[in-house]
Amino acid sequence: MKQEQAETIALQAIAFIGQEEHALNGLLAQTGMGVDDLRENMQDPAFLGGILDFLLSDESALLAFCDAIEIAPEFLIRARRCLPGGENLWDG
Repeated sequence: MKQEQAETIALQAIAFIGQEEHALNGLLAQTGMGVDDLRENMQDPAFLGGILDFLLSDESALLAFCDAIEIAPEFLIRARRCLPGGENLWDG
């Protein structure tokens, strides 16, 4: 997977989180960000990696997101590895 594809998945994740009140509240509470922070950082690959980290830490949100865009959860892990800070995650 290329970084560009991973960024697209993370942007889809932001859109999903924005539509899911529970997930949005969880993200904002966990990070201390506001909605404006989401808008301002959407071009930052490291920020997008953090969005995927959030989904990967919340199984119910992860599964709902994967179901919504019809991908396997493992695909999200591959996407996370392509963004800054994820290069060595989940190495066996």
